[in-house]
Amino acid sequence: MSPKTLYDKIWDAHVAQEAEDGTCLLYIDRHLVHEVTSPQAFEGLRMAGRKVHAPEKTIAVPDHNVPTTAGRENPDQMPEDSRIQVAALDTNAREFGVHYYPVTDIRQGIVHIVGPEQGWTLPGMTVVCGDSHTATHGAFGALAHGIGTSEVEHVLATQTLIQKKSKNMKVEITGKLSPGVTAKDIVLTIIGETGTGGGTGYVIEYCGEAIRDLSMEGRMTICNMAIEGGARAGLIAPDETTFEYVKGRPHAPKGAQWEAAVNWWKTLYSDDDAHWDKVVTIRGEDIAPTVTWGTSPEDALPITATVPAPEDFTGGKVEAARRALDYMGLTPGMKLSDIEIDTVFIGSCTNGRIEDLRAAADVVKGKKIKDGMRAMVVPGSGLVRAQAEEEGLAEIFKDAGFEWRLAGCSMCLAMNPDQLSEGERCASTSNRNFEGRQGFKGRTHLVSPAMAAAAAVTGKLTDVREL
Repeated sequence: MSPKTLYDKIWDAHVAQEAEDGTCLLYIDRHLVHEVTSPQAFEGLRMAGRKVHAPEKTIAVPDHNVPTTAGRENPDQMPEDSRIQVAALDTNAREFGVHYYPVTDIRQGIVHIVGPEQGWTLPGMTVVCGDSHTATHGAFGALAHGIGTSEVEHVLATQTLIQKKSKNMKVEITGKLSPGVTAKDIVLTIIGETGTGGGTGYVIEYCGEAIRDLSMEGRMTICNMAIEGGARAGLIAPDETTFEYVKGRPHAPKGAQWEAAVNWWKTLYSDDDAHWDKVVTIRGEDIAPTVTWGTSPEDALPITATVPAPEDFTGGKVEAARRALDYMGLTPGMKLSDIEIDTVFIGSCTNGRIEDLRAAADVVKGKKIKDGMRAMVVPGSGLVRAQAEEEGLAEIFKDAGFEWRLAGCSMCLAMNPDQLSEGERCASTSNRNFEGRQGFKGRTHLVSPAMAAAAAVTGKLTDVREL
């Protein structure tokens, strides 16, 4: 049998039908649903008189639009668009009989945090959601990617998806990371090196010692941003770290089923002589705490660097850099560590897990945020929030001057009341720094949770290693 990559193995196990042109019907193991991309899909089912094909494999949770302030279970607290979408999900989930975590449920949170937390996400699965950051679940060795609204309806109706296979790309991070360097710094460094189009047409498998050393939270951060590197999906082969994380979760296999599952999961790795269409290798010791300076995730540099000039680039990037610097209000040659910050956002499906909150709390413990700073921590789920309160992290944040919010996507995408104002500059643990991403004419610098916490204390982008 010819050698296969991890992606090849999962793909082959899920192809229900293949056409002559290579278009395949792929079986979907798990369908995650939120309030923004699902209303039209459910309405399509209703109009056609169809049921959800596999309600037991479908999980619905409101996250994008929900306010993160107290009293949000009162619909009057929500902007009208948000209220309508959340109410529609509430109606649709109950009518079609899918698993549902409403805002009143402590298990509610960002869909890509809820899935792994509840044991819905398992190695070897195909996972889809009407959200591009579905790539997060690849951390478990699951083939996971975002889909459009018409595809959401197709999966609801048939539990299958029409797809063409991508090419295989390997990104290897060798050796060990230096102190103060995190998963977020790894993935920003990768995208800085390959560009936002570097993974286009590929599924990326992340491997190497530095990747294997990461916790599941760190691995989810890496795969979460595979989409920012242009890839269809990101994958990390499951191992003992994965099995330990999954074991005992509410919807994970139990007893004899668990043993059988683990035996299969242990076969989910890329064979030694598998074919790769593209390979990128980066030394772990060369990665430093990283920040973005522009309006694309590829505009990433070590915190020790200076703001580049448009002339440092070639081709279309020259004009893109000029526009980005104008939008961001930055001058070439200024130190990244001199950029002053107005707002700090810690949260999102990239960095809203308990480990992220611990890392940020470690930095701010016993300190105060800079005068005039607006800083918020938004846990990725109600359970993360409860755990952070139990561990005393919430008190550390509140004592330092942070707002302690309820779970949701929050300021990551400004589709809710949490937004930047015009010209406001934010150190954000989220995943996108496009123009207007966090609010009209808001300015976003992507950083790790520890770096965000450091910025809150000093009032500027700061090398966390100095604290």
